[in-house]
Amino acid sequence: MAHQQSSGSILKQPLAVWAVAFASVIAFMGIGLVDPILPAIAADLKATPTETEMLFTTYLAVTGVAMFFTSWVSSRLGAKNTLMIGLILIVVFAAAAGLSPNAEAIMGFRAGWGLGNALFISTALATIVGAASGGTSSAIILYEAALGLGIAIGPLLGGVLGGISWRGPFFGTAVLMAIGFIAIVTMLKTNPEKPKPTRLSAPFRALRNPALGTLAGAALFYNIGFFVLLAYTPFALQKLGLGDAMTLGFIFFGWGVAVAVASVWGAPLLTSRLPRTRTMWIVLPLLGIDLIVAGFLASSAVGIIVCVIVGGLLLGVMNTVLTESVMEATDLPRSVASSAYSGVRFIGGAIAPPGATLLASTFATSTPYFAGGVSVLVAAVIIIIGSRRLRRVDGFEETQQQEAEVLAIADAN
Repeated sequence: MAHQQSSGSILKQPLAVWAVAFASVIAFMGIGLVDPILPAIAADLKATPTETEMLFTTYLAVTGVAMFFTSWVSSRLGAKNTLMIGLILIVVFAAAAGLSPNAEAIMGFRAGWGLGNALFISTALATIVGAASGGTSSAIILYEAALGLGIAIGPLLGGVLGGISWRGPFFGTAVLMAIGFIAIVTMLKTNPEKPKPTRLSAPFRALRNPALGTLAGAALFYNIGFFVLLAYTPFALQKLGLGDAMTLGFIFFGWGVAVAVASVWGAPLLTSRLPRTRTMWIVLPLLGIDLIVAGFLASSAVGIIVCVIVGGLLLGVMNTVLTESVMEATDLPRSVASSAYSGVRFIGGAIAPPGATLLASTFATSTPYFAGGVSVLVAAVIIIIGSRRLRRVDGFEETQQQEAEVLAIADAN
């Protein structure tokens, strides 16, 4: 059966939701911000492509590991305080990265940036879903729209400021995040109810839930393909003469717009006609094929760019459908489910960038795309094999045994 979409409009939201969404746009800009300046950083700081890709890995690895503990932090400090701490950390470490004398220092500061991002992103998702009007689906579409918009603007801003200096994007992010901090402080009211503390082990226990574990496992392999496309492509295009920051910025701006458009309009269109699991059955193999085609077209700049834009459309659909599925799959607290899923997902993203450049240097320019495509196909297989565990995601009632499993895990938390 097709998933029934909420009738609420994503535009009719409380002011607090818009404040968090605005700050989310800026936070997600940090993911793609360094993309256009990777070749420039490598050249100016005399770093290898693999060393430069560690700017992604340290950021994503720390984000992923820290995600497992964000629900424990937010349940004790409250959502608003957690969001503000996350934003402060991003401001401090983004500015420090801009002042760095070498690639190693940037890696360290990107790790601190990742910690702030983990505190913010996981809490932002739970806050938007909890405070938004129009139901869970509308809230998630708004969240994913913020993700897509941030990912679109990040490379463009990185290209524009990176055309002046590779340090510019870091300082620009620090300023924008400071604005986001002010928006959260002034527009997000503190919840008068004291949050119920969760156990430190809650996200790890949550992964024992069959549905959440299946989705997290698929997200691990899916995100490898995601970051092969995002983080490795600048070096592939540099070999074809398209390595300047502005050119890369515009290419990935187009990619980010495709992600945003598919998140807001493409995903709801598909899930209004098909169950979420069937949507993933279709989109994941198409994304895997897109990456494999990029591998065959690795000697063509036009071919790679077309695959990047098409990949953006497919990624936009998958981001929304996966996030909706995680929020609907269990009765676990949203902050716990978000922490567990996001932690696994970002760890997958951390593996991809240096792995891609190592594969390229060892074998050929096309190899990372082939590996990314295979990884996404593995994610598709996980979803297909685990489809019986995901019946609730498609709107089916769970069996008494499944309900008992969910309640047992929830009680343990």
